[in-house]
Amino acid sequence: MKRRAAASPRARARPAPSAWLRIYAVVRRIPRGRVSTYGEVAAAAGFGRAARVAGWALHALPPGSDVPWHRVVAAGGRLSLARLDLDAAFTQRLRLEKEGVRFDARGRVSLASCAAKLPAARRPASVRRRD
Repeated sequence: MKRRAAASPRARARPAPSAWLRIYAVVRRIPRGRVSTYGEVAAAAGFGRAARVAGWALHALPPGSDVPWHRVVAAGGRLSLARLDLDAAFTQRLRLEKEGVRFDARGRVSLASCAAKLPAARRPASVRRRD
């Protein structure tokens, strides 16, 4: 029996670029020397904990963008770029170290000491519960 080829991430449906702009606005609020996870960024932008939305948005950034993409890490403080591109993961680590972020022996960021405090997104008035 033949296995079907999995659809590439680029072939799957993605959120509208306006959604990505909300992700970029949240990432810009992460201060120097702090990090946030993909899930936390998505939640602060109003996408629940849909970490992949944040990942897709950051992956789509054009080269030379002013969005500090390197301040977003995977759950547990991992540099998830290492799976895709070792050079990009090395660049991310160098940028974070330059900002004062420390890594443990396993190459992870301590979220307890470096996590940014991102406010949760407000629900639109039409979605809010009425008490």
